[in-house]
Amino acid sequence: MNTKHQDTRQHLLDTGREILAARGFSSVGLSALLQQAGVPKGSFYHYFKSKEQFGQALLEDYFQFYLTELDLLFSKPSLSSQQQLMSYWEEWQRRYCGPDSRSDCLVVKLSAEVADLSEPMRLTLKAGTNKVIERITRCIEAGVSEGSLHCTQPDFLATSLYQLWLGASLLTKLHRDEQHMNLAMNMTCQLLNTK
Repeated sequence: MNTKHQDTRQHLLDTGREILAARGFSSVGLSALLQQAGVPKGSFYHYFKSKEQFGQALLEDYFQFYLTELDLLFSKPSLSSQQQLMSYWEEWQRRYCGPDSRSDCLVVKLSAEVADLSEPMRLTLKAGTNKVIERITRCIEAGVSEGSLHCTQPDFLATSLYQLWLGASLLTKLHRDEQHMNLAMNMTCQLLNTK
């Protein structure tokens, strides 16, 4: 595969991510994607056998990017593990509630929609979220080791925090205010002993 083809594939994924984050998976037709991307239908089918396979590849690409960002944050030597975790949640809150808020989380946007529509996409979402929780768990474990966190069940705490923020994100989309993000942040501060 040459560079031009790789760029076209990535361009389709980037364009799809932008559209799906705003409109969801089912409501976006292939023609709308191709029109926005400026890519002919033949090129799409060169890279993806179906819209479902495109959706799965898009989610894999999304998690690859997301996990790379998370690994960078959780390896900052200038921050304690507790500070790394709080930076993660503060960024999450900023993306949903800040002046330039954007709810571009595909887990929040697509989980309920595609879980019953596509088994490959459901499994990709499941694997991706499991990896996020694993990284949060490792960060909590590192915090316990260095003394910045006190916790006897890092995996339980990591799962609980991730569930808390996913739930708060959904409620923020429904209410369109900052109430649930603020509640999630307050609970997170208590659970991570920052207050």
